[in-house]
Amino acid sequence: MVKKGKKEKKVKGAEKTAAKMEKKVSKRSKREEEDLEALIAEFQNLDAKKTQVVETTCPPPSPRLSASLSAHPEKDELILFGGEFFNGKKTYLYNDLFFYNIKKNSWVKSEIPNPPPPRCSHQAVVVPQGGGQLWVFGGEFASPNGEQFYHYKDLWVLHLATHTWENIKAPGGPPGRSGHRMVLSKKQLLVFGGFHESTRDFIYYNDIYSFSMDTFSWSRLTPSGSGPSPRSACMMTPAPDGMGVIIYGGYSKVRVKKDVEKGTIHSDMFLLKREGKDGQEKWSWSRLNPSGNKPPPRSGFSLAVGPAGRALLFGGVCDEEEEETLEGDFYNDLYLYDMVKNRWFPGLLRGNKSEKKKRRRGKKGGAVGQGAEKEEEEEGAPQGPTEVIKEIVAEDGTVMTIKEVIPGAQAEEEEEEEEEEEEDDAAAPLVEPCARSSAMATARQGKLFLYGGMFEVGDRQFTLNDFYSLDLNKMDQWEVLVEMDPKTQEWLEESESEEDEEEEEAKGAEGVEEGEEESEEESENKEDEEEHPAVQEGETVTDYQSRTEQHWIGLARANMGPDAKEKKVAKVALVMAKVFFEDQ
Repeated sequence: MVKKGKKEKKVKGAEKTAAKMEKKVSKRSKREEEDLEALIAEFQNLDAKKTQVVETTCPPPSPRLSASLSAHPEKDELILFGGEFFNGKKTYLYNDLFFYNIKKNSWVKSEIPNPPPPRCSHQAVVVPQGGGQLWVFGGEFASPNGEQFYHYKDLWVLHLATHTWENIKAPGGPPGRSGHRMVLSKKQLLVFGGFHESTRDFIYYNDIYSFSMDTFSWSRLTPSGSGPSPRSACMMTPAPDGMGVIIYGGYSKVRVKKDVEKGTIHSDMFLLKREGKDGQEKWSWSRLNPSGNKPPPRSGFSLAVGPAGRALLFGGVCDEEEEETLEGDFYNDLYLYDMVKNRWFPGLLRGNKSEKKKRRRGKKGGAVGQGAEKEEEEEGAPQGPTEVIKEIVAEDGTVMTIKEVIPGAQAEEEEEEEEEEEEDDAAAPLVEPCARSSAMATARQGKLFLYGGMFEVGDRQFTLNDFYSLDLNKMDQWEVLVEMDPKTQEWLEESESEEDEEEEEAKGAEGVEEGEEESEEESENKEDEEEHPAVQEGETVTDYQSRTEQHWIGLARANMGPDAKEKKVAKVALVMAKVFFEDQ
C-alpha cells in the first residue's frame, strides 16, 4: 500500500508539472499566435470570396512535405490536402485540395468555398458514412520566415458527396498541436500526442482524446496502466479487432540547459485497449513486445495500413546530434508490422534477380508476402538487420546518403552468393524512391502510394513531388507515377552568404583592369587541368570519382582541416570531383 501511494503521488506530480508547462507555453505563445491569426484571417477572407466549387485538371501537386494523403472510402481516388514548402528563405503553407484518379493516373484540383486555413503536420481520416467524409484536425501554420508558429485546434469535415467543407465546433477538444496522430476506431476519432511550440518554449503531449461520430462531442480519455511518454510523429493504427489502437515510436525533445535541447527517438510499442459496452468503455494501456526485425530507430517515417492487418512503414531520418550540429541519415527502406501476429519484418522486393536466387537457395527474408513470412518461420528467427549505406551524387552535384536495412544472413551464404549478386544487381537495378522523411503515404487497391517528402544535404533542403506506387501482393518493384528532376528544385541562399559573395567580388575587382578577369580564369582552368587527374575518354562521372577518389579526399581534407569527419570529407570530395568532371 505504501508503494502504491508513492506511485500515485509521483503520477500526480508529473501531471501538475505538465499542466504548469502547458500554461507557461500557452502564455508565451499567445502573442505570437495573435500576430499569426491576422495573417490566417487574410487567407480566410480570400477563400470566403469563393462561392462555387471549381474543379480543374492539373499537373501533380507542387513539392511539399507534411501534407495528408488519404484513400477515398468509396472511389478509386486519393485525396491530398495541405502541406508545406521551404525554398531556403521563405516558408509556404498550403490548403489546396487534390484528387488523384488511380485508374486514369490523373490529378484534379478542387477549389471548394470556405476551406480550412493553410496548414501542415495535421491529421486526416476518411470515414464511409454520408457518402464519404474526410475529417481534418489540428496542424500548424508558420510565419514566412519560419520563426513563429500557430498551432490549430480546429476540427473540419469535407463532405465528399457534396464537395463542401464544414467547421465542426465542439467544446472540450485537445489543445492546439501538430505532429499528433488520429485514427478511426469504431465510431470514434482518437487523437494522441503531438507538440506545441513557440519561439522560446515547447511541450510534447501523451494525452488521448475521443471524438464521437454519433454525438459530435469530445472527451478526454483516462486509461489505466502505463502508457507512452510524451511524443509526436509516432505510428498509430487501429487494432485489427477494432477494440483499440497500436502505437509505435515517435520523437520528443527536452531542454537540458537554458539554450540546449536534446531529442529522443522512441522505438517502444503500446496497445490502447477498449473494454465494455458503447458509452461505458474502459480503456487501458499495455506494452507490446513484438517479434521479428523492428526498424532501426528513426523519426519522420511515412505510415499506411495495408491489407491483411499490416502496417507499412517507409523511410524516415535518424538525426545525429552533436553540440553545435545536427546531421540526419535518411532511409528509403520498407518495414511491415503484422498486427495479428505482433511481428515486424522488412519489405524486400522480388524484382531483383539476385533476390529470386536467394529464395531458391533458402535464404532468409526473401519477400514480404505470405511466402516470405512462411520461409522465415520455417528456418527460424532471422538474424539481426544489416545496414547498407550508399552515396549517390545527384545531377546538380549534391550528395545523398541512403541507408537501407536488409535482414541478416549466414556468413557462408553471403560468401557463396556475393559474386552472383554483383552480376545480377548490375544487370537488373531496382527502381526505388530516394531516401526521405515526412513523405505522404496511403494504401488503396492493394497498393502502397508514396508522395513527396524531403531530404537534406548539408544546410540545403530538397522538397519532393515525385510519386510512386508498390503492388503489395506482387512486391516486385516500385512504379514511378511522377518523376522529379533535382535540377528543378528551387533554393535561395541566405542573404548573409549573398553579402559575402558581393564582398569577395568587390575585393577581386580592385586593381583589375578590363580583360584581366577572363585571362585569370583561363589561367586558373589551366592550373586545374595540370593539378587534377585528367578525365579519360569515354569515362563516366562515377568511374572518374572512383578512380580519383584519394586525390579529391586529400584536397577536401586540406580544405576542411584535420578535425572534419571522414563522412563529411568523403561527401565534399565526391562533389569536387563531379564539378571538375563537368567543367572539362
